[in-house]
Amino acid sequence: MNNKPKNVIKLDIDNEETGLRVDLYASTLLSGFSRTRIQKLIDTEMLTVNDKPVKRSYKLKYGDTVTICIPENKPLEIIPEDIALEFVYEDADLAVINKPAGMLTHPAPGKYTGTLVNALLYQCKDSLSGINGYLRPGIVHRLDQDTSGLIVIAKNDFAHQNLAKQIQDRTVDKYYLTIVQGNLKDDSGMVKLPISRHPVKREKMAVVEDGKEAITFWKVIERFTQATFVEAKIITGRTHQIRVHFSHLKHPVLGDYVYGNPKSQKIKLEHQLLQAYKISFTHPVRGDKLTFEIDTHEEIKRVLKIYNSQYLRERNK
Repeated sequence: MNNKPKNVIKLDIDNEETGLRVDLYASTLLSGFSRTRIQKLIDTEMLTVNDKPVKRSYKLKYGDTVTICIPENKPLEIIPEDIALEFVYEDADLAVINKPAGMLTHPAPGKYTGTLVNALLYQCKDSLSGINGYLRPGIVHRLDQDTSGLIVIAKNDFAHQNLAKQIQDRTVDKYYLTIVQGNLKDDSGMVKLPISRHPVKREKMAVVEDGKEAITFWKVIERFTQATFVEAKIITGRTHQIRVHFSHLKHPVLGDYVYGNPKSQKIKLEHQLLQAYKISFTHPVRGDKLTFEIDTHEEIKRVLKIYNSQYLRERNK
């Protein structure tokens, strides 16, 4: 083992765990680890059974002892990159960015370049809050990689703490535009279903009985034969919340090939049609109410045009 372990976990397998694949068992046990990372631990013999290396597909037996050596995290340098960003608003305390689809909000295992943070470090230099550590400077909340739209960045710790409390207190209003598959039965509604990690597919989220509270309000903007144009407002901010909730309703977001069925989505899309188009919050220092709204994303417009959208025609007058 090349990496010095910071923690060693030893577990004895009982009847309930007998027959499980070792990689699935370990990824369920270590909620902060992806299944890919667990498999890497197995491949590098950082995870053993009865002190012997095993294959990923090894099925646990009663009385087995699983040993997991968690290596120390290697220090990483996040490099500032000259990546163009659209600043919707900026002052000494915060910035509001229109994040493009396809860009990660912050570095993650295996992806330490090309993120919003890399761009911010170049654009804002040292004027970013440090509360979230060197991997997430200035990041108060996040958007999925393939979700475009408005994201608020804190430039100092006071602003960060204030904005984070507003989010915690649910006084930040976040609105999204999306086109979902099929025709929603009602004109508006609320989804209040808890979300957590999928019990088996750990890279996904799911509606889970003992998950964290998740609330999404939605209303129909326009209906088409095979799809519905929707505005969604999230009260909570769970990972993949809108995508999971609409998938659970059997109306997945178009272009969402994780929670939807790509074979049933006839329009070819590069990413899910989900845009954080409007946000409202209180300025952390001045105390005045700020509201920002951006134009509909070009990819959503393209699909609306295919559907001969009346909404789009009226916006273009």
